[in-house]
Amino acid sequence: MPKVRRCRLLLRRTRRLRTYKGRWSAVLESSVVLLRLCFSFGDLLFDESREAATSGVCNMKRRRDPMDTVIESALQPGRFIDWKQGAAFLQDLHEAERQVEALVPSNPQRAAGLYETLIAACNMKADEIDGSDGEFGTFVGSLMCGWIKARQAAAADADKTASTLLSWIENDDYGFCSDLKSETAKALDRAGLASFECAVRARFEAACLNPEERVGGYYRDYWDQILRSIYAQQRNIKKYLALTAQTSLTQADCEVVASLLQAKRKPDEALAWLDRGIEMGKSGSSRSVEGYRLPKLRRELLAKLGRKSEALDSAWAAFLASPGKFTYDELLSYVPKSERASWHEKAMEASGQASLSSLIELWVSVKEIERLADRLNRASNRELEGLSHYATEPAAKLLVRTHPAIAAKVLRALCVGILNAGKSKYYDAALGNIEAARECYLAAGLDEMWRKTVSEIRRDHYRKYGFMPGFEEIVAGKRALPQPTFLDRARRRAGWRGIWRRECRNVPFRSGLRGRANAWLEKALGFAWVELPMNEGE
Repeated sequence: MPKVRRCRLLLRRTRRLRTYKGRWSAVLESSVVLLRLCFSFGDLLFDESREAATSGVCNMKRRRDPMDTVIESALQPGRFIDWKQGAAFLQDLHEAERQVEALVPSNPQRAAGLYETLIAACNMKADEIDGSDGEFGTFVGSLMCGWIKARQAAAADADKTASTLLSWIENDDYGFCSDLKSETAKALDRAGLASFECAVRARFEAACLNPEERVGGYYRDYWDQILRSIYAQQRNIKKYLALTAQTSLTQADCEVVASLLQAKRKPDEALAWLDRGIEMGKSGSSRSVEGYRLPKLRRELLAKLGRKSEALDSAWAAFLASPGKFTYDELLSYVPKSERASWHEKAMEASGQASLSSLIELWVSVKEIERLADRLNRASNRELEGLSHYATEPAAKLLVRTHPAIAAKVLRALCVGILNAGKSKYYDAALGNIEAARECYLAAGLDEMWRKTVSEIRRDHYRKYGFMPGFEEIVAGKRALPQPTFLDRARRRAGWRGIWRRECRNVPFRSGLRGRANAWLEKALGFAWVELPMNEGE
């Protein structure tokens, strides 16, 4: 008889015996029944506590892992982390991850359990963090890769690892596993890849048999991408091509197959696949990332095969199509050293039709000062104002000594571009640019051009109060004294409070306390300081 049912029957019998108050036999029997009931309840409670202790739910004697405190402290439960605090928050999490990772060689089973705890805790924390930059999701993805390595170090069951990983992928409410395809395949060993492949293949086949129209074949394509990453990691070209035949072949697939064939020392077949991918890009209306990578890979492979002339012709065609610093560097890498001077002149002549931004970057990198000055002299102010400061600032620095008039034109465009955009945070940079432009105008003898620039800025930007006071000081020729830094102010404060009386004795005498203070500050800080506010009577 089950113990719970026996307890209930004894309890009912006890209630019936309580009605016979006058009989001693009834009282005695009632006492015996009560004792049996107590022993039955004791056995029942003992069994429940033993079962709970075995399952680990209510084991009060179980010691808590010391890393639990570190993980909980790093996650800061209950506190919302906005995007400004995200970097510091992730720094603490990375420190906790490093401590868990250090346990893998010595105690991989414990490390795997801590990885699971950290992943579960990050899923709970996801509602309390602004992860719009994607860094938190990338961190969780790295935790999953670390968990895989810890499980493999502990010689855990590969099928269990694959099923757990797929459960995380299928129940990914926060998108932590969206970019985990290739990283997971790299982290798994041979046995893990085989188990993961079988599980993913089953899901892919199910998605092909039962497509969901409302998602447009999303699940089929998702499992297809994971399978491709698995086959690429396994270097199994046969299965990879069979999968592309079942779905579709893209330029990215041609690149993967070519790299696998090249790793197997089959360069001719790899070259054929690169050519196939390039032809696919020509038929499309828009170029993909692989469309830009495949020609470069083809040139590298041609050079390895000894067909350097073909690689050079291809690099020259790429430079003519898009003249710039990167295509120029690649072109010269295939040119023999004895012919580089002639090819340089040939490339400079052919680059004249490129965009102004690309020309500036190219000619600054190769120090083509005369070509650069001539092109910038022909450019309009509006054209220069629309360029990025990453391109025009190096050009202005390069032309300051040899062509100050052109440098002044570029520096003026830098300043006016900031003012036209209304970027008040960069008004300090605009003041520096216009001050350098003033020096260049005066060095080139273009005083009238400087006055014209001043009148245009006053007319168009007179309401920019964060800029105009400093601009008027520059026009008047009064350079504002540089503001003291935080450390300078700290030194001044420390000197005023701590070592004033000791150092003033060694300072040359000047009339009045104010003169002595200024002389001491010049000696202590190494430069002239503004006069300290003192009372007139001192």
